[in-house]
Amino acid sequence: MDSNITFFLGANSPSGFYSLYDQMIDPQRARRIFLLKGGAGCGKSSLMRRVAQTLAQAGEDVEYITCSGDPDSLDAVVFHNLGAAIVDATAPHIMEPSLPGVVESYVNLGRFYDHEALATLREEIEGATKGYKSHYKRAYHCLMAAAQLREDDRTLLLTPALEEKMARRAKGILSREVKKTGREPGRVVQRFLGAVSCQGVSCRFDTAEALCPKIYELCDSYGLGAGMLTTLCAGIMAAGYDAILCPSPLFPDRAEHLLVPELGLGFVTSTPALPYTGRPYRRVRLDAMVDPELARTYKARLKFARKVFQSLLDQAVDALAQAKAEHDVLEKLYNPHVDFEGVYAQADAVAGELLAIR
Repeated sequence: MDSNITFFLGANSPSGFYSLYDQMIDPQRARRIFLLKGGAGCGKSSLMRRVAQTLAQAGEDVEYITCSGDPDSLDAVVFHNLGAAIVDATAPHIMEPSLPGVVESYVNLGRFYDHEALATLREEIEGATKGYKSHYKRAYHCLMAAAQLREDDRTLLLTPALEEKMARRAKGILSREVKKTGREPGRVVQRFLGAVSCQGVSCRFDTAEALCPKIYELCDSYGLGAGMLTTLCAGIMAAGYDAILCPSPLFPDRAEHLLVPELGLGFVTSTPALPYTGRPYRRVRLDAMVDPELARTYKARLKFARKVFQSLLDQAVDALAQAKAEHDVLEKLYNPHVDFEGVYAQADAVAGELLAIR
């Protein structure tokens, strides 16, 4: 896997934090997983970056898992060729060992805190922690309202005739692009390609392009294409290929993108709010498949809903940005009282263990 591949394994969704961390690494191939424990500012992201850099320089491929709240922060790094990973195993993506001592090991970074110094900052730390959590609650409320609006539009436009059109298009793509291998059915793993974060609504189209040079752009303003992507994924797996199915952060039970690295074939959803800016191999205009009579009849309603939907997303992003600001305060309080030399020494020890299992 390309060393610049970046995904999310969590999402800020209408129901709160949604986790795919159980799919971080194939449990049958897992050999070494380090579970990082410790609070804000203790160096979890710094440790992961240092180990990833060391192993990348040694020629190992790295998959980077960034934080859905703050994409500048790392939540995990995965070394698939080694069957290894390092993960921030604290809330909201708590992870505990299934084979302790055999596969997983705890790494307690809290031991690098200066507890005596931090005790004098208790009041400030409690205040920042409380504010941080309250902003996330507001963000989730806004996302719930936005999702309800989008679902109303989808229900209005997704007719049986449209579903049939998309199914036929999917079958045509499969017959043209996917040749049967005669192998056992492929496997699917899930990753979020996009996120609603403090930086806005984003999508790692660069990851899709790095894995899949041949990109189909699905122009879809109303979330209509999930069924088509599911049909494509089923056909691809039946032909013997593994796939990466990427759910929507707003609707984690629905597909939004689909990547097939072995074929170099990807399907990305492009919306007016988050358009695909690359040069697609082919473009599939799902909006144009909508019943034109329905589109005309409900034009004003759909236009209004789009404006309110975008406003609610903007409010969610604003709340996440305020949460990030509170978290930055926490890190500034903690950072001066962390033994980072000890953290870096721990990182080098972890890197050494991983290099030893090659």
